[in-house]
Amino acid sequence: MQLRTFLAKDMKEALATVRADMGPEAVIIGSEKAKSGGVLVRAALDTPEKEAPAEETPAAPVADFETHYRNGLLRRLRTNDTPNSRLSFDRAALIAALNKHRLPDGLAHALAESAAKAQLTDMTLALASALDKKLRIQPIDVEAAGALLLVGPNGAGKTAVAAKIAAHARLAGRRTTLIASDAAGAGAVARLETFARHLDCAVATAETTPELATLVAGCLAKKTFVIVDTAGFDPRDGKARAAFAALAQTPKVEAVGVVSVLSDAEEIAEIVEALASLGARRLIATGADLARRAGALCAVATASIPLAHITRSPFVAGGLDIPTSLSLARLLLDEQRSAQ
Repeated sequence: MQLRTFLAKDMKEALATVRADMGPEAVIIGSEKAKSGGVLVRAALDTPEKEAPAEETPAAPVADFETHYRNGLLRRLRTNDTPNSRLSFDRAALIAALNKHRLPDGLAHALAESAAKAQLTDMTLALASALDKKLRIQPIDVEAAGALLLVGPNGAGKTAVAAKIAAHARLAGRRTTLIASDAAGAGAVARLETFARHLDCAVATAETTPELATLVAGCLAKKTFVIVDTAGFDPRDGKARAAFAALAQTPKVEAVGVVSVLSDAEEIAEIVEALASLGARRLIATGADLARRAGALCAVATASIPLAHITRSPFVAGGLDIPTSLSLARLLLDEQRSAQ
């Protein structure tokens, strides 16, 4: 297996470099923000690794990244590379595994076809290669973000996500304000106030769109990070969409869709597309710790809106995870592997 590390200014440039240097079959197996700025990306290719020329010796920041993965992810990849832990590529077995996870038929067959075209002998890497072509991952950079408006159905976990993002921002040293736009919701403001006290954040309420716009503008003028928690609604419902449209168009606010993967994959796909039409630019998927079938998660991860994070815990300390094509492939094939 060929394993290489790339340093780029952003994820888009990194992906382009990986595919230019290693080809379209290369799979992203990890990424993290570099201390010197930009992003460090680790890629794998199921072919013998060629000896790198002397001038390609990684700089010091990359060496740190190499050590991190050698002691963690890459060690697991190599030590688990045994006849009992590897899956030889089999299209029928892959389709069966994807069907067990209740992926939409169109998505399952598209992934299987792409995996077959990758011509990789390991089924996990072949599926990861197929997923890599469909995934659009854009994590939220709390150090640079201005104002986020969390939108989505009732029960998706928007308030908990607001607290998780605020916790990341506070750890990064940013002054943060939580705004509740659902002042009439039962316990909505009280819950946000509780989170704000624990996180040492300011909290405010906005009952109208103009009031929200004024609050956001005031916070941004003071270089304060803003997270707006909104009332849950079904974005597929015409009346609900009309009522929410003005809020989603608040100036200088990025709408982020929040959806739970504890649902049917096709239902989630419909909701995501409706959120996209309302202006949501990224997604956060919640409930991954409770979902035994990953069909809905895959539908979200391969949707038209980039996926920012997934959550695997209802607790604020659980944080926000950044999925990779390899982690999703392993999740989808774990039952197949354990059955060997």
